[in-house]
Amino acid sequence: MAENMQIQLVTFQLGEELYGVDIMDVKEIVKVTAVRPIPNSPYYVEGIFNLRSEIIPVMNLHKRFQIKKLEQTDEENEFEGGFIILNIDDNKIGIIIDKIARVVTINTSDIKDPPQMISGIGTEYIQGVIRQDSKYLIMLDIRRLFSGKELQKILEPDFVETEK
Repeated sequence: MAENMQIQLVTFQLGEELYGVDIMDVKEIVKVTAVRPIPNSPYYVEGIFNLRSEIIPVMNLHKRFQIKKLEQTDEENEFEGGFIILNIDDNKIGIIIDKIARVVTINTSDIKDPPQMISGIGTEYIQGVIRQDSKYLIMLDIRRLFSGKELQKILEPDFVETEK
């Protein structure tokens, strides 16, 4: 990556950690909505939901990486909970978040290699770590997280059924 390049990340909280994904991979952010479970799906697939007549599978990264949900306090009036809808190779996937943070602009030169283990998430799913004040922003590699094989498991489900 060029030294002076900048990218924008949509940042969100999962448990106590702050994560970010490239804004170009984010379709939209939606409030929590009813999710219908899918029989025989991987343990971290929460289910599916209908977004303007499009069926979106929803992943639970808390389950996938054994992350505790963020304890919510009463005085927090920010957008709490919901889904970030990612667009990965023309497949839309929702991931559950505890709290949306904000969009930040990052210099690519500030992105460092991740330490060996961060909060249970393997380094193969982390594109890099950015130090911000006293905290770290963990940049997820969603193409690895939702690889072709992974997407196939999620998007070719055994749950194809028609509702009347």
